[in-house]
Formats: sequence, structure tokens, C-alpha cells
Amino acid sequence: MRREILILVIALAMVFALGCIDLGEEKKTLRIGYQPSTHQIAEMVAMENGWWLEDLRPFGIEEVVDFEFPSGPPEMQAMLAGELDIAYVGTAPPITAIGQGLEAKIVAAVQKNGSNLVIRPDVDYTGPQSLRGLKIATFPPSSIQDTVLKKWLKDNGVEPEEVDIKSMGPGDAITAISAGRVDGVFLPHPSPTIIEMEGNGRSVVASGEMWPNHACCCLVISDRLMEEEPKLTEQIIKTHIKATEYINEHPDKAAEAYSRKTGQNLEMVKQSIKDWDGAWISDPNVMIPSTLEYAAVDFGLGYTDRVLTKEDLFNTTFYETVTA
Repeated sequence: MRREILILVIALAMVFALGCIDLGEEKKTLRIGYQPSTHQIAEMVAMENGWWLEDLRPFGIEEVVDFEFPSGPPEMQAMLAGELDIAYVGTAPPITAIGQGLEAKIVAAVQKNGSNLVIRPDVDYTGPQSLRGLKIATFPPSSIQDTVLKKWLKDNGVEPEEVDIKSMGPGDAITAISAGRVDGVFLPHPSPTIIEMEGNGRSVVASGEMWPNHACCCLVISDRLMEEEPKLTEQIIKTHIKATEYINEHPDKAAEAYSRKTGQNLEMVKQSIKDWDGAWISDPNVMIPSTLEYAAVDFGLGYTDRVLTKEDLFNTTFYETVTA
């Protein structure tokens, strides 16, 4: 009797296991990280227009969810923790994260330039030397903004330690300059335009003047996803390219998608797109030279223990395949 019961239990367990396999267990979900900046508007256009799910469903994806981060470093920490499959992020934060063991690569460009140094109206700005002793808010260490700002200061004979650099997300930085708690901010768009339109500051230098044609945001995909789902990876890049082309062809519609997604004022967003010195791009090869410069700067700043290489940071084969 006991033997029969044991056989029945084993049989039921096998049926249950086979049933789970046949049912596919859990539904497949793609998890995307992004930041509330017009730099990464391609992610939002694809999400708001339903392209992510529509384009990826044939590859077994049943749900696409995205997660907002205030800046790149915490976004990369989430990816290190296995909480994201892909990320729209500045090209500098992945350098530090990959140096810390993140198994992921930059597979496409998102945009270049596009940040501004904004100074309070009552602060006398005459150049980088006049920032000595001032409080300037920007994104955390190893972010694009942190890296560009510190390199620019050093290039102009100012040690970063001579400026009181405060690490903040965009919302906190806008609040801080509006309340007079900092003398200036260095932020990606649309934050500079928002501050100017609210009368709380003036843009004095664009990031493209600090570092001409510097790489900014990129698309990062985990090594595991690329290895296990190469065709899905190709489609992710195709959808990103489609969204990038849409933004460049329909900037006002892209601004509307961004405004819906973030709740930010539409007219401010449209003005920001007119003001900025950035450009939306998708070819990762354009970003390689300045990204490798970031890697050297990050090593010099102590963010990594070695200078990471192109092979460490990039996988351009998927982009080249889908654009061949």
C-alpha cells in the first residue's frame, strides 16, 4: 500500500513538472531602466507608442516594464543586482559598473552632448575659474555630467576639489538652485530650460562646448540576454533605431510622448528640444572614441582600477547585423 502511494506521489509530481514545462512557467518580462531626460526620449516614445511590446511579442515577450532612475549610477547598481535586462543610461556609468563586474555591453548609441551649466542670476560667472568656491549640483560620481564637468574644470586649470560639487538628481538640483541653496547646476535637458523659463538661472556653457561631440546616453544590454536571445536582442536594437528616427522626424510628437510619460510641462519640453546642443543617434561606433576617453578619465579619478577597453565596453555586432 505504501509502495502504491509512493508511486502515485511520484507520478503526480512528474505530471505537475511536465505541466509546468508545457505551460512555460512564468510569463516573459523585459525590464528596462531609464531616466526622466529628453536624452532618453527614444525609450519613452517606444513605450508610449506600444512598440516595445508589439515588436517583442513575436519573440516570447509578454510584458515590458520600465523603471525610472534619477541618474545613471543607481541605475547601473540595479543592473548589477540583476533587476534590469536593458538600460538607457549615460555611457560613463556602465564603465564603472562593468569595472565592478557588470556583465553587459553598450550595443547602441542614444544621443550626444545635451547638458548645460546653469548659474543663478545673482552669481557672477566669467568662466570656469570663477566657479572656485561655488556650490554646483550635478549627477553623482561616475555619471556623464560628473565626468564631463570635472574634466572640463581640470582642462581649464581648476581642480575639482576647488569647487563644492554636490551630488543630486535632477529634481533635487532644480529645487536647490531655485531655493538658492546652490550657485549653479550642470544637468541634462530639459532641466536647464526648466530653470531658465522659471527665472531661476541662466545657461552659461553647453556640454558640447566643454567637450565637443561627447558621447552621452547609450543602450546597454546584459550579456546573458545577448547570449540566450540573440534574435530578441536584434529586435530591441531595431525598435530603438525606429524610435530614434521617429524623434528626429517628429520632434513635437516626441515631446508630447515625453510629457505624457514624465508629467513635465509640454511647452518647456518643446523649448528644451529647441535649446539644447544635443542630437539623437543610434550608431554605437560614433560613441567609441569619447567613451574610451571617459574610461581614461574615470581611471584618473579613481572610479576604476584599470582603463577599460573597447572590448570591455562595447558589442557592436548586433547593430551592424540589423543595419547591414
